[in-house]
Amino acid sequence: MIAIENISKSFGNKKVLEDVSCEFDKGKINLIIGGSGQGKTVLMKCAVGLFEVDKGKVLYDGRNFSEMTFGERKPIRQEIGMLFQGGALFDSLTVEQNVTFPLKMFTNMTNAEKRDRANFCLHRVNLENVNHLLPSAISGGMKKRVAIARAIAMNPRYLFCDEPNSGLDLKHPFSLTNS
Repeated sequence: MIAIENISKSFGNKKVLEDVSCEFDKGKINLIIGGSGQGKTVLMKCAVGLFEVDKGKVLYDGRNFSEMTFGERKPIRQEIGMLFQGGALFDSLTVEQNVTFPLKMFTNMTNAEKRDRANFCLHRVNLENVNHLLPSAISGGMKKRVAIARAIAMNPRYLFCDEPNSGLDLKHPFSLTNS
């Protein structure tokens, strides 16, 4: 379970989150719904440690993530997949390199194992034979699917998705179950 307890986050004088609490149960799909500019992305980035909270706690199965050092967070980060709103692909890396990026950071897999995992994840999102293309050579919908493949590459225990359906077309449906 992920518990957000009384977190607040400001940027300069702009308060984005104030005393926000919520729980996300294991094995369930949890949604955060709200208007544009209401702090949904900031909340998610606080939950995964991309933004530090000003006050409050982020707990992963009772582990206080918000009080951990960068190094202490690594085991939890290995359990997290993140799909960013705009995809956040590295323009200078190929599709395969983008998908294997978290595997290089957090695993000791061989290059062959990383390539196999990338191919598996790309197949899951109906992308084949695009491994050596740069993001600039693929469509926006394909970029979103590459970002999804990267988010599931580590077979994460926790998967955070910021606007996961935006930019996807219905021509290439896929399912993320049993990834």
